[in-house]
Amino acid sequence: MRNLRSIARSPSPANQRGMSLIEIIIVIVLIGAVLAFVGNRVIGGKDRGDYNIAKAQVQTLAGKVDSFQMDTGRLPTSLDELVTQPGDVTGWLGPYAKATEIKDPWGHPIEYRAPGEGRPYDLVMLGKDGKTGGSSTDADFRYE
Repeated sequence: MRNLRSIARSPSPANQRGMSLIEIIIVIVLIGAVLAFVGNRVIGGKDRGDYNIAKAQVQTLAGKVDSFQMDTGRLPTSLDELVTQPGDVTGWLGPYAKATEIKDPWGHPIEYRAPGEGRPYDLVMLGKDGKTGGSSTDADFRYE
């Protein structure tokens, strides 16, 4: 009786089968779909982060406008007066803000209106698109 181990051999190289072209394409498509999903989440996360930074920036800028008013006895006519001392003001203890702080995270100027709607002044950010209206990260928001 022969040993059973000698009968069971591994298949010869000619009988071994590799991946077909269809299988390779399916794997590539699946990897692409996963990368697209992950990339979208990462990029979307940056937009949401910038939007939250913009909200906090409006609150901080409002405090700087208030400090300007307490020191000078009047509201600034523009946000540039927080950066550079106006010639007709006494008591200015600035600069109250840096030039980069009067722009939103997307590089658009923050809108300042004095008088505001029902308050002494309004600070308005127009969102990522820089246009009035919008939704999500393009939505406008104001200091309240």
